[in-house]
Parts: sequence; structure tokens; C-alpha cells
Amino acid sequence: MDLLPHIEVEPAQEATASVIWLHGLGADGHDFEPIVPELGLSENHGVRFIFPHAPAIPVTINGGYVMPAWYDILEMNIQRRVDESQLRISAQSIRAFIERELNRGIPSERIILAGFSQGGAVAYETALTYPKPLAGLLALSTYFATADSITLSDANKALPISIMHGTLDPIVPEMLGQQAYQVLTEKGYAATYKTYPMEHNVCPPQIKDIGHWITTLLE
Repeated sequence: MDLLPHIEVEPAQEATASVIWLHGLGADGHDFEPIVPELGLSENHGVRFIFPHAPAIPVTINGGYVMPAWYDILEMNIQRRVDESQLRISAQSIRAFIERELNRGIPSERIILAGFSQGGAVAYETALTYPKPLAGLLALSTYFATADSITLSDANKALPISIMHGTLDPIVPEMLGQQAYQVLTEKGYAATYKTYPMEHNVCPPQIKDIGHWITTLLE
């Protein structure tokens, strides 16, 4: 599978770990690129950041308007009815990035998946079905779209999962983040859940927490 267009931010020294970070609906890989220097990682952190661009597709909830999207959203109700086949195709495209990192000498145990909003739903599907153990999963202001249909991989049953959500989120209500946390804990995953007084975005204290989380995972 050909890799999607993407941005890479290389560390100052040789990369020994990778973070693959997925943007939300209507955005692109540049969305979270400026966060890298704000994470407070050490100067010799050795983490390569990869920000793929989603393909442009028609999105039903936006009147069929073509925009960057990991999958079509069919209804904007609290159930968030989505095109799961498209979501799984996107998960396969992210798997291709993981495989590329393995081929570059990065062990799967040092690869983190991160996703914001729609990108987080793809990150859930990708990480929890991946056949090799990953370093961690970061789910930002998102929901577990395939919770009822996913085929879980035993390789990632011990995957560290950090869920973060804004208490004032008008786009993806915080209860959807809570639901994801509840489903994961019921399935035996080691998930953590933290909220911030923000809307559908990220905030400086959260960025600091993300940097600390990444550092702790990769120590």
C-alpha cells in the first residue's frame, strides 16, 4: 500500500521511537505539527513525529462537501453513525506507516499512535487490532466509533491508553470520551481519562501532560 501524503518531524539525533498522529475532520497533517516543540521533550529525545494527511472525500453531514476526512460521518447525532468500511480502510493506511517504521528499525514497542477527533477513532481501530505490541495510544477529544464491531488483538491487551477530552466540547460531547473509557476498562484495558476546561481543541496544560506521557512511555 502506498503511503498517504504526510509530514515528518525528525529528531536532532537518530530516531529511536515514532509517534504517528492523526488530525481531525477538515484539517490536515499540519494541524498538530506546531505542537512538537511545545511538548517539552528532552533535546536528545529521539522521537520521530509523523502527521499523515487524510484523503479528500465527500462528507454527508456537511452536505456532501469534499474535505479531508478519514471516513464519512453519516449522522451527527450522539451515536455518531459513520462509514465503518471507510474507517477500516483508513486504519489500514495507518498500518502502512507502522510497517514503514518497523522497516526503518523502530520496534513496534516504541511506536505511539495518537489521534484527535475523527483521527482518534481511526487510532482506536488501528492500535487495538494491530498484531504486534505498540508503545501507547493517545485519544484526544474523540470517540470509539467501532467499539461494537472491532476485532481486538491480544498483542495490545496491555496497551497504555491515554484519553483526554474537553469538558466544554460542543463537537464531540465529553460523554463520548467517557463512554470510550468505560468500554475499554470493561474490556480490561489500562486506560486513563483526563478532562480539561476547553472546547474541541487542545490547551497548554494538556500539551505539557502529553509530553510527560510520551516521555514516560519511551523511557
